[in-house]
Amino acid sequence: MADHSHDDSHGHPDNPIKYYIGVFGLLIVMTLLTVFVAQFDLEHKFKNTWGLEYISGVLNAIVALTIAVIKATAVVLIFMHVRWSSRLTQVIVVSGVFWLLILLAFTVSDYFTRGGWPPAHGQ
Repeated sequence: MADHSHDDSHGHPDNPIKYYIGVFGLLIVMTLLTVFVAQFDLEHKFKNTWGLEYISGVLNAIVALTIAVIKATAVVLIFMHVRWSSRLTQVIVVSGVFWLLILLAFTVSDYFTRGGWPPAHGQ
């Protein structure tokens, strides 16, 4: 009789537990880093020549979003098995990220083309 064993891996290699533990450790470390960095004010206030107070820099948001992107990338690659998926799946994931960037670019460009934005502090 022929051997009709069923392969449940669907072409994916067995994911060693070390990948999951590594991503878990990365998520814990990055979360602690986010909490640590949030304790500091990476921006500063200054007054212009007319005495209006402005907040300079968006470094807190940039650092927080960078850490969030690293965490999301690790989750997508390992826990969602995109790392071991077919090229078509990887292209679709990259296309989704590219589309998100296009939408964010349109949103930011609309925000900066509006008059009177951002309003001065205290107005």
